[in-house]
Amino acid sequence: MSEDRKMLEPMATVVSVVLRVVVGLLTVGVVLQVARGGWANGNVCIVDNSAGSSVAPPGFPAEKGATVESVPRYCGGETDTSLHLLDQLTTLPTVLLLISSLFLLNRLFQGAARDGIHTGLTASRLRVLGWWLLLGGLIAEIIESNAKAAVLASLAKSEELTAGSWLAMFTPPYLIVLTGLGLLTFARITSAGAALREDLEGVV
Repeated sequence: MSEDRKMLEPMATVVSVVLRVVVGLLTVGVVLQVARGGWANGNVCIVDNSAGSSVAPPGFPAEKGATVESVPRYCGGETDTSLHLLDQLTTLPTVLLLISSLFLLNRLFQGAARDGIHTGLTASRLRVLGWWLLLGGLIAEIIESNAKAAVLASLAKSEELTAGSWLAMFTPPYLIVLTGLGLLTFARITSAGAALREDLEGVV
């Protein structure tokens, strides 16, 4: 297994270190936020990227042949706890997806170094990580886009929480989905390699 362990470096060490750093920074951030009085403090702001105006805002002159467009950004100073919770949901799912994916990736590397790369267990761990990224990326984006639409509807009189406003905030996570599909493909390749290896060992 020492050869398999060498093949996984330096990525295995990098993932392990990054996971510890991210968890540490997140823990410090949570402690500091609680010490400051929780999450129900400060302004809640949202940008309505679906709306805009061709009228140039004052103070932003453009070069000849260029135009300046203005996009509304709504901010609420005195907001209730529910709006602050919605504001947290505009970014929290992606953060949780990042940390959990790093955990699964670190588990994959540790298991591959211990059990071997070309094994059924490694293929299974690859498959779990692939499905987690594929489904988790879509679910996280759906939650965040709904939260953004809800925040916008709470701060803008002209906006309501509808399917159209949600779709305007939705950004398909192409990279995460493609990465998940790629991991599922590698899981099948690894599984086939593990089966071939077992057959060869049986013949020998």
